[in-house]
Amino acid sequence: MDKKRRPTVVLGFLGTTLDHSVGPKRWDNWRPTVSLCRQEDLVVDRLELLSQRRFKKLTDAVVADVRSISPETEVRVTEIELDDPWDFAEVYAKTDAFARAYAFQPEEHDYLVHVTTGTHVAQICLFLLVETRRIPARLIQTSPPRGDERDPRGSYTVIDLDLSKYDRLKTRFARDQADDLSFLKCGIATRSKAFNRLIEEIERVALNSKAALLFTGPTGAGKSQLARRIYDLKKQRGQLAGPFVEVNCATLRGEGAMSALFGHKKGSFTGALAERAGLLRSADGGLLFLDEIGELGLDEQAMLLQAVEEKRFLPVGADRDVHSDFQLIGGTNRDLARAVAQGSFREDLLARINLWTFRLPALSERPEDIEPNLDFELERWEERHGRRVTFNREARQRFLEFATSKAARWPGNFRDFNAALVRMATLAPAGRVNAEVVEGEIARLERAWTPAAAGDEGQQALVELLGADRVAALDRFDRVQLADVVAACRAARSLSEAGRELFAASLAAKRSTNDADRLRKYLARFDLAWSDLVRS
Repeated sequence: MDKKRRPTVVLGFLGTTLDHSVGPKRWDNWRPTVSLCRQEDLVVDRLELLSQRRFKKLTDAVVADVRSISPETEVRVTEIELDDPWDFAEVYAKTDAFARAYAFQPEEHDYLVHVTTGTHVAQICLFLLVETRRIPARLIQTSPPRGDERDPRGSYTVIDLDLSKYDRLKTRFARDQADDLSFLKCGIATRSKAFNRLIEEIERVALNSKAALLFTGPTGAGKSQLARRIYDLKKQRGQLAGPFVEVNCATLRGEGAMSALFGHKKGSFTGALAERAGLLRSADGGLLFLDEIGELGLDEQAMLLQAVEEKRFLPVGADRDVHSDFQLIGGTNRDLARAVAQGSFREDLLARINLWTFRLPALSERPEDIEPNLDFELERWEERHGRRVTFNREARQRFLEFATSKAARWPGNFRDFNAALVRMATLAPAGRVNAEVVEGEIARLERAWTPAAAGDEGQQALVELLGADRVAALDRFDRVQLADVVAACRAARSLSEAGRELFAASLAAKRSTNDADRLRKYLARFDLAWSDLVRS
């Protein structure tokens, strides 16, 4: 033996089909285990052959042939009994047990794992044990003669799973991931380290899991856009074949909510003139994005839970359930844990969709990303309107100073930001935003963001209680009504007194019997309780 060469040890399963051959002509046939030991440029010093007792006759024949054509090869046979060689759990457990008990000496021997023989399950298990370095080896794959080749030895290839040795592969993997991250961020070169880490984690989870995702964060933070980009990325990878279905749950009200989500049978209720598939069935094979998922009623939540867990649900008026396999992404700006405590959201549904929860930060929390988003919005304007708009140097600097300052609250987040850019681009003389346009937009934003103009105590209280983001997300009708209710509650000494004041007309007409309970339920719609309104 060459003293400079370390001994080579090969581990592999007996090929109960490929290694089987009898008679003098067996030497004319390609037999992976035997052929491995016949290679001119590969010396196998020791062959660790994994077999089962019931194949002892074949094992003995293969061992004898190896010894006859490669006398320098020491052959050791280890019996691994398998009740079902196609049962992954059993094969992996027993192969792993062999690897744990084996006295590897990687400093003194070179190890190769033969992955040509054995069931596909056995080959996968060996691959995993090598890939995780449980077996400190490289893979070796043997191949039969090609075409007109007559040499029964065939060929072999050694595969090293240490990707650090493959710079081109490393570069490609890094480039692919960078492309994925850029895609999820719409090509925006974001600078926020925390946000970039968040997107990296979302990318890993999205491409490696079909479990439900939950996006939280203020209105306008980009939940809907990110859900759509995840769908597009997964479809590009062939992980989804169905459609992207999006619905804002805040628009689903009353009896129509069940029908819109789960569909209905013809004639199941007044007005059901035709069968309706429903959004969940339409999303079969694709991705369902339920924005404002916290606004669903309790009955809809119960049906959704069943659909997510069992992939089946019962349409309205149907006597047979239907199947739909979709990935769910939920979006909300509400505190769902608090909603559970208040009884407006099901605890079991939250547990089911809360496996992967990601909070998308407000724009005001990412001041370093204002400038790249400014450039992105200008590019979008050009794509949509066919003309380029730019800032002069002074105007750009002034807008960025304001947009990244504490005075810029951006309560609507990217919706506010986009609207500001649209207004400035529209007013830009000759496609050039100047300082005058910027100053006019800053003044407009400051007026819009001034809470409770004219000292309206109710509006001020809303911002104090809910935060500017949630107040901005309310419809104007709800904002005005809720502000009046809050002001009345703050002026009252008790919940009952506030209820009597707010529902005095109903009380006089005897249309109301429990004003306190009616007020309590109204406040709960906005995640508020009487204790939140009492001045300390």
